[in-house]
Amino acid sequence: MGIRINRLAFQSIYPRLPVIVHFNPTNPTTPPLPIGWQGLTVVGFVVGLLPWSGWSERVAGQSPARPSGLDKAASIISMWYCSIVKLAIALDTATVPQWPTQASLLVLLGRTTMKLLVTIRWLCRLLVLSRSQLALENLALRQQLALLSRERPRPKLRRRDRLFWVCLSKLWSGWRSALVLVQPDTVIRWHRQGFRLWWLWKSRHKRVGRPLLDKDIRALIVQMARDNPTWGAPRIQAELHLLGHDVAEATVAKYRKRARPSQPPSQTWKTFLRNHVGTLAAMDFFVVPTATFRLLYVLVILSHDRRRVVHVNVTDSPTAAWVAQQLREAFPFDTAPSYLIHHRDSIFGEVVRRCLAGMNVAEVVTAPRSPWQNSYCERMVETLRRELLDRVIVVNERHLLRLLSSCLDSYHRVRPNMGLEHNAPKPRAVEGPERGRVVSEPMVGGLHHRYRRCS
Repeated sequence: MGIRINRLAFQSIYPRLPVIVHFNPTNPTTPPLPIGWQGLTVVGFVVGLLPWSGWSERVAGQSPARPSGLDKAASIISMWYCSIVKLAIALDTATVPQWPTQASLLVLLGRTTMKLLVTIRWLCRLLVLSRSQLALENLALRQQLALLSRERPRPKLRRRDRLFWVCLSKLWSGWRSALVLVQPDTVIRWHRQGFRLWWLWKSRHKRVGRPLLDKDIRALIVQMARDNPTWGAPRIQAELHLLGHDVAEATVAKYRKRARPSQPPSQTWKTFLRNHVGTLAAMDFFVVPTATFRLLYVLVILSHDRRRVVHVNVTDSPTAAWVAQQLREAFPFDTAPSYLIHHRDSIFGEVVRRCLAGMNVAEVVTAPRSPWQNSYCERMVETLRRELLDRVIVVNERHLLRLLSSCLDSYHRVRPNMGLEHNAPKPRAVEGPERGRVVSEPMVGGLHHRYRRCS
């Protein structure tokens, strides 16, 4: 069944084109041009493409933009369409007794449509594909020129350069012809590396093997290994078992190596001194002036264990024999220490050495001008001076010895020591508020006081 097309309706769709059908309402004898659905499809396709060609700007009186490939294609399409229009006008104005049949007109329109589609296909391939290849080639060359201008004489490719060539090889089949700086095999190798890294990133959350040990248990293993350098994996495993953690010996050995992997098992100096502090003793001399400007020599023998002063005595003329006798009185029977520290003084001569050897005591002599090597004894002398001797005037030897005995009694029983966890050499019990009120007891003639609770 044919379709009649109104002139005004078609001109409202596209006013610049001539009408296909000459239809005069005042002359109904003029037969309409029958157009099938194939012809209407072609007309609709052409009318839909024409607005892309920039003709709408011309119709509106505006200056069109620079013609593109689609504008050129639309121009050729319009030429084919004009030929169809001329054919329709010729048929409309022909003085023939009878109009052509619908079948013959459809054959003519079909041939014209096939030629039009072939032309559009070649135009798109020529104007679109060739321009895209040219643009990609220009982009590749510009990128290489920018790379050459960045570093000379031998440019180094960055990660973004490698990513550019990998992406270009996927988009452009002729990318090999534009390579200047690298070889095609290099780009392929980059792509394989990127593929490997991508799968590595994709599977990063998946762990292979046994599950990890709990963080607290790992920290406990490391702590045990550091605190006890001589402990092996079986010993640490046994301790963990007694603490309620069932861990394999191989797992303990793995985390034990991470504690101190580059150091051999060794105890700390603090541990070493604590283990030997009970066998160490030190002695030293210091001078006290009297009221008559005489010099009295005080010998102090100190045990490193609990900082106890085991012996103290005073003389105005010290000799080696007198020092040896003081050592025998300080360490009777089997109470002698294993080592005795003293400084370099001529008074500690051969007599003192023979006495120490007879007591089975090894002497340790400090380096010249190194009082810090006998630090405990030096600190004891400083305490006696600050808390007693700087506050009194000594009369004679007996007076000095009595003052020292009173001060040392307060030192041993009352005075707290930071190195002894804030307690005295002879430990004091903590007295709570329930023991009663606090009372004060003077010591060392009132220079110091002792505070205790009394009910």
